[in-house]
Order: sequence, then C-alpha cells, then structure tokens
Amino acid sequence: MATAVPPAASRIAVVTGASSGIGAATARRLAEAGYRVVLTARRKDRIEALAEEITAAGHQATAYPLDVTDRAAVDEFATAFKTVGVLVNNAGGALGADPVATGDPDQWRTMYETNVLGTLHLTQALLPKLDASGDGTVVVVSSTAGHATYEGGAGYVAAKHGAHVLAETLRLEIVGRPVRVIEIAPGMVRTEEFALTRFGGDTAKAEKVYQGVPDPLTADDVADTITWAVTRPPHVNIDLLIVRPRAQASNTKVHREA
Repeated sequence: MATAVPPAASRIAVVTGASSGIGAATARRLAEAGYRVVLTARRKDRIEALAEEITAAGHQATAYPLDVTDRAAVDEFATAFKTVGVLVNNAGGALGADPVATGDPDQWRTMYETNVLGTLHLTQALLPKLDASGDGTVVVVSSTAGHATYEGGAGYVAAKHGAHVLAETLRLEIVGRPVRVIEIAPGMVRTEEFALTRFGGDTAKAEKVYQGVPDPLTADDVADTITWAVTRPPHVNIDLLIVRPRAQASNTKVHREA
C-alpha cells in the first residue's frame, strides 16, 4: 500500500488521528459516503492497515503518517493538494486526571499542542485548499469537556475549550467564504484507547470510567454524527452539535447501574 497522498480531487476528506477510535470510524464512514479519505496519524502501521481495509471494501483511502504538532511536516503535507473538500480535526486526547494543584505541566502542554495547535496547524495549512474546492468543510472534534468543567479535568477542559473557541472564531472570520465550520462535541465515548491513554495504561482506572454505564457512545456513533453533519446540503451549517449517551445528563451526572 503506497503512502503518497493521492492526486487532488474535490471530494478529498482529510482525517487526523485516524489510527484508532473516532478518527478511524470517521474515515470508514466518509469513505462509504463517497469521499476519497486521506488518513493521517503518527502510527504508520495502523493507518496503512485501515487504508487497505477501506480499499478492499471498494472505497478510496490513502495513508499518510503525520504528527499534527510538527508544523513543517503539516505544511509539506498540504502541498500535495490543490483542493480539499473536508478536513476533520480529530487528533487529540486527554492525559491525567489530577487537580489543578498537582497537575503535570508537561501533560497540559502536550494536550494543548495536540488538541489546539494541531488543529490550528492543519486548518491554516489546508484552508486555502478548502476555499479552492468551492464547498469546503472544517470539522473540529472537541468534547463536552470544552463546554463545562469537572474536577480533575482542568487540563483537558482547557485544551478542548481552546478547540471550541478556535472553531467559533474561525466561523466568524471566514463568513462569506465557501467553507463551513462544524464543531462536534462528544460526551462519554468508550473507545479502545481514550481512557487507557489518559490513565497511563492503568486498565483498572480506565474501566472505572465506564463502570455501570449502560451503553456509552461508541466511536461509530460519533463518526455517524460527523458524517451526517458533513453531508448536509452546502448551505446548511451545523455550528455545534453536542452528543452524549442517554445515561449521561452532564459531565458530572451519569446514571450507573449496579
């Protein structure tokens, strides 16, 4: 499977953080919807395997290893395109759950660089290509954490609030241009890696997040929501869509069964 970026086409959809979870599910969904998906993430083996899977299913996909925090690499990536139809800024994640008093500044920095600056890098680099398509869409996958805080979550909340504000401000700044800005803010989503990464590989802590919760969201639930928003008619903009499982009323109120 070649990892070169495919020739430019108006139906190209770039998905960051596509090696697992919401990113991988979104790539599958957008490919099924007819987009030629470009999968980006740091883990080359993961995105190449996913590209092969999507291609074997009769759709179009290309893998391109990329660290969204590396601006030079992002700029080089962007030169491969004349136009891009969709950019899904999904790369991100949470690290730690310590209170402000004892939070690790390095974890805060990493979360900000990935969730906010990574989104900024891709958006700045590809915005001219989205403009050139005549019908571009920027998707920012934020979180309910970006809209309401909770104890032990300040670092992640701050980063996701930054992503939320980036999307909100960009929408104001480019009004009148042929590019929509969509923010999807998921609540509790159970994926194979999110909580495990947050707690440094501690399986017990990761499992406790979802303990007793009937039917938390899946990555595919969020991918379905993203794809629905992206495939609305061009004049319809889904500014902000918050999606939670029924069992979650807020970031701090969750129904758990015994």
